[in-house]
Amino acid sequence: MKRIFSQCIKELAQFRRDRLTVALAFLLPFITLIVFGFAIRLEAKNIPIFIQDFDSTPLSRSYVERIFATNQFVPIATPSSNDPQVIIDRGLAKVAVIIPSDFSRKIQSGLNSDIQVLVDGSDVNNARVIRNSIKATTLNFLRSSGLQSTPNKIAAKIRLWFNPGREEALYIIPGLYGLILWIYPSLLASVAMVREKTQGTILQVYASTLSATELLLGKGLAYLLVGIAETIFIMGSGSIIWKIGFQGNPTPLLFGTLIFLADAVTFGLLIGIRAATQTAAIQAVALIGFLSALLLSGFIYPLNNIPFPLSWVSRIIPARYYLNITRDAYVRGTGWTSVGFSFLILILLGFLLFNIARMGLKRMQLSD
Repeated sequence: MKRIFSQCIKELAQFRRDRLTVALAFLLPFITLIVFGFAIRLEAKNIPIFIQDFDSTPLSRSYVERIFATNQFVPIATPSSNDPQVIIDRGLAKVAVIIPSDFSRKIQSGLNSDIQVLVDGSDVNNARVIRNSIKATTLNFLRSSGLQSTPNKIAAKIRLWFNPGREEALYIIPGLYGLILWIYPSLLASVAMVREKTQGTILQVYASTLSATELLLGKGLAYLLVGIAETIFIMGSGSIIWKIGFQGNPTPLLFGTLIFLADAVTFGLLIGIRAATQTAAIQAVALIGFLSALLLSGFIYPLNNIPFPLSWVSRIIPARYYLNITRDAYVRGTGWTSVGFSFLILILLGFLLFNIARMGLKRMQLSD
């Protein structure tokens, strides 16, 4: 333990003297939090819409007002052409609604009145949101205006749990914690490991009595402490900026974060053992660590939508299980009963990464 702590203290001293590394540890994670926290929006808003009202009656204007009352659509500026097809082709609007001249007369006479809706389907998800919104708005308009002739036999009473206000920050920010705390601690650890090789100091370690396990534990402990400082800084910033707090028991998040940081640091050490230069280490962490955590962890895309065989690859991504812990701690608040399995998987993945790194480093050491 004395040699492990000595290695840890040496590593922290090198970290403190390198201002660029300190900036990499705190400034870049904060920038990532701000950019991703404000830039990523899963709910479609401010969709440009073109409405052509040939009826121009109080009833048709009321329908148009109901469309804008959803806060999903914004009218486009006065177009140079009144042809809806031309407007959509030029990308000026994502949807065009054409209200016929006999709209009010047919509805008040108890007849069906067809409204033409043209939707830009180049973005499939956006098109689906537009279609469902227009359908729901039309049905709500008919009900509120007393124009629906046959009431529904079944009425669904919907209640949103955990996030009734549909605040996207409650979904995005806890996910960002997992992304940031996976990338930057592993990046710092990999660069530190490669630096030992580029500066030649690793040969002194190989020739010493320090074992591979002691070297990994000493370096890992140092960057685990750095990762804890990053966690406090990032989660504190996120709570202040987006005003999100713990729900229920916070202990799963505390213990889960420690295990997850240990996994991230061990992953970085493993990359550093394999990489020959710092550039290669950074590229490896960015390619393997960042892309897998971004695309295969459930941060943005639902895990059920990931096709085979990538769905199996996602099962060994530690960020996948940590996101379950963070989103439970900040949104659901169900505690250990919900995240206990994720906690165990993080421990198993950590042991696997550590043993692979230890065997790789042991083969590089000089034999007695």
